[in-house]
Amino acid sequence: MDTFYRWQGEDLILLVRLQPRASRDEIIGEQDGRLKIRLTAPPVEGKANGLLRKFLAKTCGVAPQQVMLESGDSQRNKRLRIRAPRQLPPGVTRGNE
Repeated sequence: MDTFYRWQGEDLILLVRLQPRASRDEIIGEQDGRLKIRLTAPPVEGKANGLLRKFLAKTCGVAPQQVMLESGDSQRNKRLRIRAPRQLPPGVTRGNE
């Protein structure tokens, strides 16, 4: 089953589809095998990536330093690693290793 997340030990790997310049910051849900997230930040000078890291850190109950962008720096499709999340985004469960 293709899904937008997987576990590597205690790390959560998320496949994200980012929509910048939205009216508010929110998680939409799974779409085409990725977690769709809308953010208010524009896709310039790393602003959307920075807000994405902060948004996911808050969602997962971790420090922003625990959210790493692994790929997709200048694209809408991104892969992120969240080290030992204390809370899980909607649709994510433990045990999908």
